[in-house]
Amino acid sequence: MDIQLHHMDRVQVALPAYTYVFDFEKNFVYSDSQAWMRDHLPNCFYYCAIYILLIFGGRYYMSSRPKFEIRGMLILWNIVLALLSIFCNFRVMPELYHVLSHHGYYYSVCIPRYLTHNPVSAFWSWIFTLMKLLEFGDTVFIVLRKQPLIFLHWYHHVTVFLYGWHSYAETSGSIIWFGAVNAFIHFCMYCYYALKAMRFNLPKWIAMTLTTLQIAQMILGIIITASIYYYVQVAQVQCNVTVFNLKVSALMYISYLVLFINYFKQSYLSDKIGKKNQFQSVSSIKID
Repeated sequence: MDIQLHHMDRVQVALPAYTYVFDFEKNFVYSDSQAWMRDHLPNCFYYCAIYILLIFGGRYYMSSRPKFEIRGMLILWNIVLALLSIFCNFRVMPELYHVLSHHGYYYSVCIPRYLTHNPVSAFWSWIFTLMKLLEFGDTVFIVLRKQPLIFLHWYHHVTVFLYGWHSYAETSGSIIWFGAVNAFIHFCMYCYYALKAMRFNLPKWIAMTLTTLQIAQMILGIIITASIYYYVQVAQVQCNVTVFNLKVSALMYISYLVLFINYFKQSYLSDKIGKKNQFQSVSSIKID
C-alpha cells in the first residue's frame, strides 16, 4: 500500500509494501514525538529512581507478608506485552528488510529513515520505546509474588529504558536493529511467561533456548556497535549515531553479555546451583 507522508521531508523514498496501513500510523509525526521525548529525557532518571525505590521498598514490605495470588493478572499482563512486542516486530521488520535489500547494511545502522521517512516504523519504534517503561511492571509481579529478584533483572530494565529513550530522542540510526530483534525475543519470552503462569509444564530446554537467544542478541549488539564505531571514527562517513550513544551502547551490551552468560552458567551448567534453581528458570526470574 502506498503511504502519503505527512509533515516529513519532501524527499521521494520508496517504502516497504505494507498490506494495510492504519490511519494512526499514516498520520504519525515523528518530529513531534521526538521533540517530546527529548524534552522529557531528564524525567527518565526520576522514573528509574522511583522504580528502584518501589521495588526494594516493596520487597521489604512484602518480607513479613504473604505473597499475592495474582496469576490471572499475570497471564493477562504477559499476553498483552507479547502482542505489543510482535506488533512492533511485524511493523518494523518490513522497513529493516527493505533498507537492507535496497541500500545495504551501512544504511540500516547509520541512516534513520525508518524514523524520518516511514511513519509506520516510526510509530511502532515509539511504542517500543515507551514499552520499556511499561515493562517495569514485570518487577511489580516479582515483588508481589515474592519471587527471586536478581541484579540482572532490574539493571537490565533500567538501562534498556534509558538507552532506548535516549536513542529515540537523538534519532539514532541503529535502534531499528535493537527494536526489531528485541521485540521478537520479547514476544517469545512473554508467550513463555504466559504459558508458565497458566501452569503448563514446559521443558527446561525452552528456558535455555530463550536465554541463549538473549546472549545471541547481546553478541549481535556488540557487532553492530563495533561496525558503527568503524563508520563514525575510522571511515568518518555520515552516521547518525552520537559518540556518547555509541559508548553507552558498547558498555551496555558488554555488561549484558557478561551477566547473561553468568546467569546461563549458574542456572543450567552449575551442578550445585543449577539443581537448586531447576524450576526457577526464566519464568520465575523474569529477565527480559
